Amino acid sequence: MNLIKSTSTFSFFTIISRLLGYVRDILIAVFLGAGPLADAFFVAFRIPNTFRRLFSEGTFNAAFVPSYSSLLNKKKQSDNFANNIFNLLILGLFFLVIIIEILMPLFVFLIAPGFEGDLPKMELAITLTRITFPFLLFISLASFFSAILNTHNKFAIASATPIILNILLIGVLLFGKVLNDELVYYLSYAVTASGVLQFIFLYFFVKKYFSPKIKFSFKIDDKIKIFFRKLLPSIFSSGVTQINILIGTIIASFQASAVSYLYYADRVYQINLAIAGIAIGTVILPQLSKYVKSQKKEKINLIQNKALELSLFLSIPAATALLIASEEIISSLFGYGSFDELSVKNSAKALFYFAIGLPAFSLIKVFSAFFFARHNTKIPFYISLMSVLLNVFISIIFFKEIGFLIIPIATTTSSWFNAILLFVFLKKKNLFSFNLVFIDRFFKILIASVLMGLFFDYIIYFFNDNFLYQANFKAIYLVGAVILGLIFYLLIAISIKAFKRSDINLNY
Repeated sequence: MNLIKSTSTFSFFTIISRLLGYVRDILIAVFLGAGPLADAFFVAFRIPNTFRRLFSEGTFNAAFVPSYSSLLNKKKQSDNFANNIFNLLILGLFFLVIIIEILMPLFVFLIAPGFEGDLPKMELAITLTRITFPFLLFISLASFFSAILNTHNKFAIASATPIILNILLIGVLLFGKVLNDELVYYLSYAVTASGVLQFIFLYFFVKKYFSPKIKFSFKIDDKIKIFFRKLLPSIFSSGVTQINILIGTIIASFQASAVSYLYYADRVYQINLAIAGIAIGTVILPQLSKYVKSQKKEKINLIQNKALELSLFLSIPAATALLIASEEIISSLFGYGSFDELSVKNSAKALFYFAIGLPAFSLIKVFSAFFFARHNTKIPFYISLMSVLLNVFISIIFFKEIGFLIIPIATTTSSWFNAILLFVFLKKKNLFSFNLVFIDRFFKILIASVLMGLFFDYIIYFFNDNFLYQANFKAIYLVGAVILGLIFYLLIAISIKAFKRSDINLNY
């Protein structure tokens, strides 16, 4: 496996999806702003989308890929195992969706208790969430198909699938002026429709490796039991960042427009997390699982060091840029129409504190993959549980005093706590050791990031007037600044050998 090329393939389609997601969010900001309609829709969208991220962004892989990959040389056994998991998922998810649909008022109250004082907003959130929730069933099954494709080192199709969601939502938003207040309903229906289409789309590609058969007479053997014992801990540990953000949404619902501020800030840093954490964690898991099974220690150490190096190479400069220009970035991306200057400033403040945690968010994904490849989901689970409890404690204690900003502060603090503890346990159990190449590259990455930060700060300062809220072409200037900063960073990285072009062709 070529780590950089596989990650690049995964990242390319992820970037396309996220760019379309930005177009979608710009249109949402224009037509909905950060008001009650936006808050209600974001709650309705956040719930199934959080489950999508929990299942699709490496979490399902963590429980499924190591077990499934160990059976690939036994076609009949691997097919039986996969088919049993598929049918159990259909049953479990179907009844889950039915139960939540029936209990939706209670469910939305638990997710957004702050809406209780605003009855119209609460009723709207309940209705919209009822429309969007079936998305969970189809996107979870689509994630199952993605895990099979990833096991066969086919990353492009799975990473391209979320594009469908953004295309449908953009299509609806183009009629925003015509639909007016009805827009949120059509957006919600589009969310569920996209789940169905993603499931169908992946089905046509997965048939080459696995043909699912719906049957409810199956045997729950030891491998199935082991899988489900690993699934819940892996969902919790690999998806801890999303769980923390969901908890933040619950607490933020007590402050008007706070849900929207956090949503827009979340959208910005997620594109780098998708590449620096999710893509790398997803790509290395199948190969790392095979090396662990065959006990190739040198290969294991090499791929783990390279994965960590690549994650920091991508996340540290991104965090630096977000810290320097959080307000300019939010203003350029979303500061139009109903999204006023106050909304820009508040979302930018949230983004600033999320940016501090960006490297930690990425490290959690990579370090967790090191455990998952060894069929160990317990340690990441317990660490994640402590992280979530820390997040809740900080958020609740300081929310009245600080307001919605405590949400990104708590998320960042608990995520660094999580990442550091994962690293400590990896070292304690002798599952990871630095090689000399990583140590050398790490310090060079820091130097390149600092120099890029100084250069990027100068660009933002030089074109300051073009980033004002009233500026007409601020998005174009932002794109130009980001491209210049990226080119500068790569040139510095190559010149001081923080990155070598020969790395692109290395196989691991």
